[in-house]
Amino acid sequence: MPLQNRVTPLGEVIATPERGLVYANRGCIHDATGAVRERRNPTKRWIACRLEWGGRRRRPLLAPGKFTELFFLDEATALAAGHRPCGECRHADYEHLKAVWGRLHPDQCGADAIDEQLDRERRDPRTKDRRFHDANLDELPDGAFVLHDGEPHLVLGRELLRWSPGGYQARTARPAGPAARNARVITPPSLVALLATDRTPLVPLLHPTAIL
Repeated sequence: MPLQNRVTPLGEVIATPERGLVYANRGCIHDATGAVRERRNPTKRWIACRLEWGGRRRRPLLAPGKFTELFFLDEATALAAGHRPCGECRHADYEHLKAVWGRLHPDQCGADAIDEQLDRERRDPRTKDRRFHDANLDELPDGAFVLHDGEPHLVLGRELLRWSPGGYQARTARPAGPAARNARVITPPSLVALLATDRTPLVPLLHPTAIL
């Protein structure tokens, strides 16, 4: 039976056979049986890592009392869920994020400030429910996620690609005109700004199914 350790763009942790291309954690959010209790969220430090680095290996996964090993389809999915690059195994990506952050939030410095801001952007501070943000679809960079017909879709070129645990599926043309003005954006605004920069991340930004 698949472990409950795969994360959707909405940040939900599901059980599915597919593993994905990006590794991550947000502290220990599973109980002694391996069942995830998403409301637990013991830390605001939600990071996205490489699948392999430094020969490190965790066995077994979802061990009682240890952090919950999570997996994402790709980095675009991890960013949509509100995870930022790890400062250790993805140091260059983290340094790039800090440079972007300094322009966006000049009064904030360091990992704690970044994680506090991202927590406010991804979750309602009072209810802890997932937050979405409105934006003009035409202004969103490739790699951002929006809600379209009630489901997460990847913005890529002039298309929206529906997310699934195994990859991207149905493609639809990006809405234009008035329909594009009030897109419900899943990816937190500060990470949308990161996607808008010129960079080559140390993990796959997009799953191969996104490329025709």
